[in-house]
Amino acid sequence: MLKEFLRRGCALMLCVSLVAAAMPQAAQASMIGTMDVIALEQHADSLASTRAALAREDVRERLVALGVDPAGVDARLAALTAEELAQLSGKLEELPAGAGVLEVLGIVLLVLLVLEFTGAIDIFKKVP
Repeated sequence: MLKEFLRRGCALMLCVSLVAAAMPQAAQASMIGTMDVIALEQHADSLASTRAALAREDVRERLVALGVDPAGVDARLAALTAEELAQLSGKLEELPAGAGVLEVLGIVLLVLLVLEFTGAIDIFKKVP
């Protein structure tokens, strides 16, 4: 008797759960504006470029010299607002990473002139 009651109860629970699982559930969604998507993409790009710049070995050494824990840098980056992150990313991009374009062109021209005058190369042909 008890076995039959448990078997019918389990079968009833199974039927109810299958019917409930087959019912469609209402989904809540809203439109996402283009400006919101662009802002999220810019935030992600700024975060990625800032992390890449701070991952360099010379930057890490300088941070340690200044007393900043390298493990805490990611936590601090995650705590920045979008405006602060954009400002930091802009400052990192403005910092010089080496010589400018004009300096490089000037050095290349100087090297070519020295090689031309020593006779190692013949780039500058004499004009008739």
